[in-house]
Amino acid sequence: MSTAKGKKRIREQPVLYNEPKKKRGVMLTDTAWHKVQELAARNGMSASEYLEQMIRNHSMIDG
Repeated sequence: MSTAKGKKRIREQPVLYNEPKKKRGVMLTDTAWHKVQELAARNGMSASEYLEQMIRNHSMIDG
C-alpha cells in the first residue's frame, strides 16, 4: 500500500491510518528480517508497512 503518487507527506500527519506512525524497535534474527524485507518487496511496500498490515490483519481475525 502506498500513498497517492505525487502526494507530499507531512511529518506527524497520518497518511494511511488515523494515527501517525512512531519509531519503534524490535529485535529479529537476520533470517526473519531478510524474510520480512523479501515479502515486503514482493508486495511493493516497505518492511514497516508490511509488518503494520500483518499485525492489523491478524488482530482483525482474532478479534
